[in-house]
Amino acid sequence: MSSPPTVVVFDYGSGNVHSAVRALERVGAAVTLTGDPTAALGADGLFVPGVGNFHACMRGLRDADGARVIDVRLAGGRPVLGVCVGMQVLFDGSTEPSSGPTEDGLGEWPGVVDRLPADVVPHMGWSTVKAGADTRLFAGVEDERFYFVHSYAAQDWTLHPVGTFAVVAPVVTWATHGVDFVAAVENGPLCATQFHPEKSGDAGAQLLENWVRSL
Repeated sequence: MSSPPTVVVFDYGSGNVHSAVRALERVGAAVTLTGDPTAALGADGLFVPGVGNFHACMRGLRDADGARVIDVRLAGGRPVLGVCVGMQVLFDGSTEPSSGPTEDGLGEWPGVVDRLPADVVPHMGWSTVKAGADTRLFAGVEDERFYFVHSYAAQDWTLHPVGTFAVVAPVVTWATHGVDFVAAVENGPLCATQFHPEKSGDAGAQLLENWVRSL
């Protein structure tokens, strides 16, 4: 029998990560919770959590050498999954206020994360998504609900490869709260969800299993 895929849940001081560890273990991954860059580089998959303020998360990620780790992994085609603010930091930046210095995002995708123009913010609870065509991440759960807790989101998508690169255009999944926003992206080795799959019951477990099986 082959050994299970190894996943590092990157521990850089952002939120409660133990639910992610348990959820990934339940779907068959061999999980390590660590902030060690060497371990994060070597794992089959890297799970990047994120809870709270965008700028605080970016500072924590950079202080833990996470920005370099993500960049090196992606350069080598090594899978990364960002969740919640761990997805937001993959964009150029955020308009969220900061109690400290304002931080740029990682710039893996163009665009800025903005506050949701809804009557009730934060968006907290279960919502359906409109999965992108040819999705693999949502296979079997395209019509299910997922658990969101956020006030900010990417509200447009501007990366549209053309010509030769059109065949590998990112698969973008959308949800709605006051406005349509990006709920998930599948972009080669880089995937991300605005919702919390580890808190999304059976649907979230299936999504995580789809990701783990792809490693």
